[in-house]
Amino acid sequence: MIEVDTAPSRAERRRRSEATILDAARHLFAEVGYERATIRAVAQRAGIDPALVMQNFGSKDGLFAAAVRWSVPTEGLTGADRGELPRMALEHALDAFDNPNLRPAAEALLRSCLTHPAAEAVMRDEVMRQAQAQVAATIGGADAALRAALLNAVTLGLTISRYLLADPAVADAEPADLQRLLGPALQALVCSVPDSIDTELDCQGG
Repeated sequence: MIEVDTAPSRAERRRRSEATILDAARHLFAEVGYERATIRAVAQRAGIDPALVMQNFGSKDGLFAAAVRWSVPTEGLTGADRGELPRMALEHALDAFDNPNLRPAAEALLRSCLTHPAAEAVMRDEVMRQAQAQVAATIGGADAALRAALLNAVTLGLTISRYLLADPAVADAEPADLQRLLGPALQALVCSVPDSIDTELDCQGG
């Protein structure tokens, strides 16, 4: 009888190790904030050597950036075509926070970005900038970078108002109502500029 080697490959072991580290980091950043979280504490929670954390992520800033991406993945947004962007931008803003398993960590990571300069820089320069560049490439045109940044600003403002400040009207709104009322504004940011206000916006194709 031929024995089948069921041991995980090196790539699979690395993937599992990274997932374990990111899970520990996400919860630790959520519990104690950016400043008090340390590489050593993350490693202790993950049950691994601190050197392995450094090997995988390079620094605390790199680990924080990866934890943010892992908690609030951007693939659906950056992979959308132009016609899908208004809907996907709003869904991206709501998904992680409306998921009860992801919300505590996502909320805490966002608070860290608003209260700690280093976390703010990581979010802006290592997470948001890359996603915005991909969205801008999808939008195209002379104002693409500004449009992508404004799209992010609107959805980020919604996230802060709904989940951190808990403004009652916004916090209690159904996602369908947010889509109905915000959709046209997001569409206007993504679609090509009309010749006049009476010209229908062109938002067809990618």
